[in-house]
Formats: sequence, C-alpha cells, structure tokens
Amino acid sequence: MTNEGDGLDEPTSYGLRPPGAQAPGAAPEAMNGGGGVPHQPGPPGAQGAYEPTRAVTQHAGSGQAPGTGRLIGGRYRLNARLGHGGMGTVWRARDEVVDRDVAVKEPRVPDHLTDAERQTMYQRMLREARTAARIDHPSVVTIHDVVMENEQPWIVMELVQGRSLGAVLHEGTLDAREAARIGSAVAGALDAAHVSGVLHRDVKPDNVLLGRYDRVVLTDFGIATVEGEQRLTETGAFVGSPEYTAPERVLGQRPGPESDLWSLGVVLYAATEGVSPFRRSNTPATLQAVLSAEVQRPAQAARASGALGMLITRLLSKEPGLRPDAQEIRQVLTDVARPPQPKAAPDPGPEGGSALGRALRGYGRKVRTSRKWQFGTGGVVVAIGAALTLFFVLTAEDLPDGWKVHKEDKYVRASLAAPGDFTRSVDKREVVYRNASGSYEIKLSLSTKDNAANSLAQANNWRDNYEKKQPSYMLDEGDMVEAKSAVQEVTHQGKNAAEIVTTYREANDSGEPVGPLMRRHEFVYVNPDDMSWDLTVDMPRRGAEGSKGEDIYKNVLKSLKINKL
Repeated sequence: MTNEGDGLDEPTSYGLRPPGAQAPGAAPEAMNGGGGVPHQPGPPGAQGAYEPTRAVTQHAGSGQAPGTGRLIGGRYRLNARLGHGGMGTVWRARDEVVDRDVAVKEPRVPDHLTDAERQTMYQRMLREARTAARIDHPSVVTIHDVVMENEQPWIVMELVQGRSLGAVLHEGTLDAREAARIGSAVAGALDAAHVSGVLHRDVKPDNVLLGRYDRVVLTDFGIATVEGEQRLTETGAFVGSPEYTAPERVLGQRPGPESDLWSLGVVLYAATEGVSPFRRSNTPATLQAVLSAEVQRPAQAARASGALGMLITRLLSKEPGLRPDAQEIRQVLTDVARPPQPKAAPDPGPEGGSALGRALRGYGRKVRTSRKWQFGTGGVVVAIGAALTLFFVLTAEDLPDGWKVHKEDKYVRASLAAPGDFTRSVDKREVVYRNASGSYEIKLSLSTKDNAANSLAQANNWRDNYEKKQPSYMLDEGDMVEAKSAVQEVTHQGKNAAEIVTTYREANDSGEPVGPLMRRHEFVYVNPDDMSWDLTVDMPRRGAEGSKGEDIYKNVLKSLKINKL
C-alpha cells in the first residue's frame, strides 16, 4: 500500500489485527526495520509514494540478498537486509573501523523517477538524517554518519536490536503499565523533537522499536517536517498512515505538536484495546472515521487505570486545543507505569502512647484494609466523633504539606481536603475553596432531585450542557463558551462514578470570549437515592499553573469521602 492520494481505494493495512492473529509472512524480529507487516504494493502508476519501512523475512533456501558483502564508504560492510520501504532498504552492517554493528539505510530509487524526483528523494533522506541527529534524546535513534556512495546518500545509524511495537502487538495487547512505559518514552522523544522544531508526522507502532534493556526508540523521521525548512512533499499529496493521522492534518490545516500527540493516543489505544479505533476497510472510510467517528471508550485501559483511560480519551479529542500537552502526558504515563508500592505502616510511636492513640491507630488500620470496617459492618461501633475527626486530619499522610481536611457533612455530606491557604465559603449544599488570586477553584455541591439515573448519564448531561452553552449554566464570572468535554467512567469508594474534562473560555455580558483558556476537572457520583455529588476543580489550561492544577485535582479527589454512598 502507498500513502499517497492515488491509493485511496485500497484497504488500510496499518491497523492492528486482533491479538494473536499473526500477519502472513511477518518477521519474528526487526532491527531498525519496522513492524513485521508484509509490504503491499500500491496501484499501477503510483510514483514516488512514501512507504513505511517493512521488515524483511529471509526464506529458507533463498540465499543472501543481492548486495550482501558490499563495502560502503570504505568502512561499512553490508551483512543482511533488515527491512525495506518507499525511501530505502535498511541493512545490518559492520563498521570495520570501530568494529561494531550498525544499521545502514540505502536509498531506494525507482527507475521511473525523473532526475528532479531523485534529487527530492535524496534531499528527503538527508533531511531525515539531519532531523534525527538534531534531537538529543535516548528514545530517538542515533545517527552516526551519512556516506555518499555513487552520488547517493546512505544513512548510518545505531542498530536497535529488538522488535517493533507493531510486531509485538500482532501477538496480543499490552497491559496498562507496559503500554504506559512505552508511551512515556515516545512522549519524551516527541517532546524533544518538538522543542527542536521537528514534527514527526508518522507516529505508529511500526515506528516504535523495543530494544534490549527496556529501551524504547522512535524511528523513521523520513516524512518529518522541520520548522523553517522548505517542504519536500508535492502539494496535495498525503503522507503518513491514515488511521494514525490527526484530524487537522486530514483537513489540510497546519499541524502542530498536538498532531503527533494525537497519533500517540491512537498508538496507546491500539496497544491496550487490540484494535485501532479508526481502522476501516478502505482509506476514504478511515479518513472519514478520523474526522467524525466517536471513539469507543478504551475499556481495557480504563479498567486497569482510570487515569490512562482518561488520558487516551483526551488525546483523541478532535480539537487540538483539548489535548493534554507533553508534560502532562509524561506525568500521567509515568505514574501509571510505576510499579505499585506497598504503603508504609504509620509510625506506631512509643509503646507508652495513650490508649486513645493506640485505639485510633488500630481503627485506622481496619479502615484502610477492611471494607466491612469502612462501611460500618465490622461488628465494632466507635462512638468518639471528635476523635474520628481528629484521626482523619492527622492521618492524611498522602496529602501534600499544608493541606487541610474539611468535614462538610452539614452542607454536602462528605469530607475533602484543600490547600490550607485557600479561603472557604459555603452555601446551601455547596462548599467552595479558592486561592487568593482566584486562578484555582474547588467546588463540591450536592443535589437531591432531578438527577440522572446513574453517574455516567449525569456526566453526559453536564457535558451536553457545557457544549451547547445553555444559559441555564453559569460560571461565577460569566457564561461558559467554546466548551469541549470528554467523559470517562471511573470508580470511587467501590462505586461507579464518572469524570469530565472540559476546556473552555468565559464570556462577558455580550457573550464574547474573554480571559485565558481554562480547564475544568469534574467528578460526578449519583447514588441510588437520587442524590448527586459534583466536584469541580477549575484551573488555567496551560503552563506551570495548569500542571499545578492537575495535581490539586488529583489530591482533592483522593481525599474525597462521600458519606452516603
């Protein structure tokens, strides 16, 4: 298959097969050579098309590939073909000067190309080398050399020994922690590329290599664009892999870093769910799905980690501005990938501690380890209300320094924590905490009538309300406008709940957008008695303030205890 516009009626071959379905002829191992997906030629007459690098399978009795043993640049001895694509063939070679194995990319120039087209291809390969070489990151393939052989550029790079993510996924899905580990490395490579002014434009499983010692490498910068450099693609030509291409690129809009992050979201979805969310039977249908299809929630990712499920959902937002930035992505993926650590037991203190202290410590252990004790059926009644309030405050060891736990039974039948320097205000069935500048607001409200049947339905009602800009919903400083939301089902205190992430701007009295782009994290729970709790944390959308707001929401939600489940 080609990636140019001429191949629009072909089946898309870039999607993953269901777990366990091995691609015919797929190579068991690829080194710098792609993902074991068999090459599918383009239609007759397709010229100069970009094709991803494919792994090469050596069949028994086929002998050595033509060119094996050739010496390139007076030092690189070609030993075996590893893969091939529209821009070249990748060889395993031996650097005879320093005595090490390397990967060498040979230009692949079809005979029908004109001299101008050949030069464009050579320039593209040289730019690939320059592009990768300017990015300093351990998850970007290292370029060693560029050798001119018969007036053609041969790229010499490090040999990454292992398989592509695409080849691994043909055998089955990844668990959430492994997917997050790989995704975090790719996000780091993309962040480094974007800082250097480089857009990759073809992030997909076949271009993610899994090397030894848990190394993850993003490769194939052959169609990357570099800020300030002249474009080398024909006007109107489509390059890249359709189902991993962001909607704005499909629409011909100028892409940005968010476009690569969309592709990372598709990779994470495919890695955890076993299918590509936009894969269709042909390229036009695939591109249409990218533009308009509602993605099914990543159930496997969400089941293993609600944070990962929500992150994938947000990465696949049609609007680039709604996608999280690289810093937030890496933080979430790092947290998900981190092995679970057993909580250290609280310091019991000296043996001579008070009886009340020993009783509270014993109760605390029961509360943290026994659902019966958590919900009052453990057979023991503790009737020291003031002591229990003190206990909840003093044992919030997981909260940041300076935070305070508030018991808000009188207003919202719940308790939660907030930074100690936030001011508190209350209203009937609502409590609000704000910092001095007003850039962060925490609000917990309780509704006892006219609620949806369950938490997810209630969350979707809120989302529809935001996006339709209904005047019935007002922020403190004006209408919410230009709002886009994503909804994710989660669990809290063992019950089904939902989260909403909304990016929005506020409006003045004339309905015109004012102020900075904002983000709202929202938690919704509806109990069987038609009572609904709504926790919202509003924060700036970008920058250090946005990252701080994300941490505030996580800690507030972690501290939230609803007392009437």
